[in-house]
Amino acid sequence: MRACRRGRGCYAADMIRTLAWLALVVPACAADYVVVISAATSADAPWRAVADNLAKKHGGEVVECKLSPLELREKLAGKHAPRWLAWVARPQELGPGPVAAMHRLARGLDADPYADCRWGIVTGGSAAVAARVVAETPPLVVREVGASTSFASECVTSGRWFSEFKAGEIWLKEPGGKAHLVAGDADSVPAIVRYLNEAKPDCFITSGHASEHDWQPGYGFRDGTFAAKLGTLTGLALDGSTHPVNSPNPKIFLAVGNCRAGNIPASDDCMMLAWIGSAGARQSIGYTVNTWFGYAGWGVLDYFLDQPGRFTLAEAFLANHHALVWQLGQLDKALPTKDVEPGTTIGSGQAAGLLHDRDVTVFYGDPKWEARMAPGPLRWSESLTETKAGEFTWKIVPQAGRETFATVDSNGSTRGGRPLIVFLPRRFAALELVEGERWKPVLADDFVLLPNPGTAADPPAEIVIRFRARAAD
Repeated sequence: MRACRRGRGCYAADMIRTLAWLALVVPACAADYVVVISAATSADAPWRAVADNLAKKHGGEVVECKLSPLELREKLAGKHAPRWLAWVARPQELGPGPVAAMHRLARGLDADPYADCRWGIVTGGSAAVAARVVAETPPLVVREVGASTSFASECVTSGRWFSEFKAGEIWLKEPGGKAHLVAGDADSVPAIVRYLNEAKPDCFITSGHASEHDWQPGYGFRDGTFAAKLGTLTGLALDGSTHPVNSPNPKIFLAVGNCRAGNIPASDDCMMLAWIGSAGARQSIGYTVNTWFGYAGWGVLDYFLDQPGRFTLAEAFLANHHALVWQLGQLDKALPTKDVEPGTTIGSGQAAGLLHDRDVTVFYGDPKWEARMAPGPLRWSESLTETKAGEFTWKIVPQAGRETFATVDSNGSTRGGRPLIVFLPRRFAALELVEGERWKPVLADDFVLLPNPGTAADPPAEIVIRFRARAAD
């Protein structure tokens, strides 16, 4: 596990502020895309414009809350629950408690335990920065991937990673080739800044020690650091030189293995705001507390990068959360599954780890904007077809023998073994299984989950899940 173990701190104040909400008696929303904004942020004209433009972009609706999006649970719940939910928030409104509130709101719109919408938080060091996030329209096809940790290079078109364990070690993947080792400087920080500024990657993945205010890419050796300075991501080399990041091309930032890299405290100088600002991050994920188990962070790569082209980043984030909730339900029934303070650890083992992770990763950006890996090698093909109104067939065809459902990349924590997930084109009132009971699929209202078939034996020629769907009234 690539994570620091600093003091967890106390987020009770965050939770009190977030959960002290007023009951609203308001009509339900009917929009598929809902933008939430607090009354105080709405009164700030530039920030209100961000919310209005986001709603206009997707034909959605802007809804105000007093303090917390959780106030809107009753308004947003039910058969007209939105499929996309964006919270336009100023930095001072955020923190571990508010992020946990978004998770709980997304899971609380109906009776099942799964998240009912794809959500994201749109923010920035200023309204102007947030406006740039909203203005992004063309889908992003991720071809060039950079990282401070290894990844499944066979799944990307091109890229490079800077070793977190050995000084001067860089791995380069060129189009059509295999990753190979090249020599680099002992201090990786200037080289990482040059890469971000000049190569303009579509995605950057980080691991190593970090906090809200710094990132140390060298995990196993003495290296330079990164800090946020007035909203700019800045490299601080060992020789004392500074290297500002100016990489405005649209990209995604995946802080899958860092403590607190996703947390935005009440400050303009934090790492996430700097990535959104000078580093061009249009969508980002990260932890708001110290990492421990790693499932909610590293697992996004299992769906997004290791299955290239199959999921958008927003879908991969949601799929991994569905997998976590499902896995938690399979384990220790005695473990409390009620809401816990972000960062709290109850017991030990897998169930405790999943519970720790459940509400402490965050998705920043417009959840409907599409960022997707360029097509690459897939170990199985799949198709979802609606053979007639309300009757679907999900067909999975193995293409790699016993390795079909094996872990693609084991770097990180709790990688591999993820269930297969397919998203449905719309939400349904109920699903009825017709074929495929032996595979024990889980039928939800807008997705189907298939427990990973494993690698114990050669897979069948195909797996077929057929079901009927009853439309919502």
